[in-house]
Amino acid sequence: MLAISLVSGITFSRVMRQVWVAVLLVAATAASLPQSPPAIETIAPDLDALLQSIERTQQQNLAESRPYEVARRYNVFRTRDKKPVSEVTAQISFTPPDTKTYTIMQASGNPRGQKIVRSILDQETANNGGNNQISRTNYDFAFLRRENFGVTPEYVLLIFPKRKARNLLLGQIWVDANTFRIRRIEGVPIKSPSLWIKDIHITVQFALVNGMWMPVSFDAIATVRFLGQYTLTGLNLSAADLSATTP
Repeated sequence: MLAISLVSGITFSRVMRQVWVAVLLVAATAASLPQSPPAIETIAPDLDALLQSIERTQQQNLAESRPYEVARRYNVFRTRDKKPVSEVTAQISFTPPDTKTYTIMQASGNPRGQKIVRSILDQETANNGGNNQISRTNYDFAFLRRENFGVTPEYVLLIFPKRKARNLLLGQIWVDANTFRIRRIEGVPIKSPSLWIKDIHITVQFALVNGMWMPVSFDAIATVRFLGQYTLTGLNLSAADLSATTP
């Protein structure tokens, strides 16, 4: 797993160099350790053909998308605490092709946790006219490896934003090698979502829900200026889960 940190004031070119240094360090470390399953392949596929398939699949997913509303519960933890300092339930609404909005339905605990959740949701729902897709319009790509997710082979690619935009990430994607759907995105925003958040590392997981490929979990580690590190976990709720949390 590649861990990337953004430092305030650093230039984009320096960030890119740091990413490649980190990749080389990870590769060197892996080579020095005993190898164990799952097997990892480093032979690169035809990257242009792979990216064409990823972009085509995203367009198909977009064409099959329908309006939806989903409730997501966030738990916010301070450093290594086992109990959350805040619990927040938000309703996210999606209108094709690219409009997302959210409403905080319920919040408890430290109000700072709700503030962190709002900052992340602001970034997720920022409407850039579709200019946040994982595509060659918005990103440069580099092949890292091919590995197995259970029995499903996946391609792991580095993604580099072509511009400093609020909802573009510098990090990695995991792509199903059979369907070319993006199963996981992990990285840091190339532009901080908030002045009071020093840096934030985001992981989003995707799955098929009611015939649509959509995010189902959202985890983040945020460093808040003067207040330290917070861990956030977000999970979409079923109707049963939602009724259980409604007062």
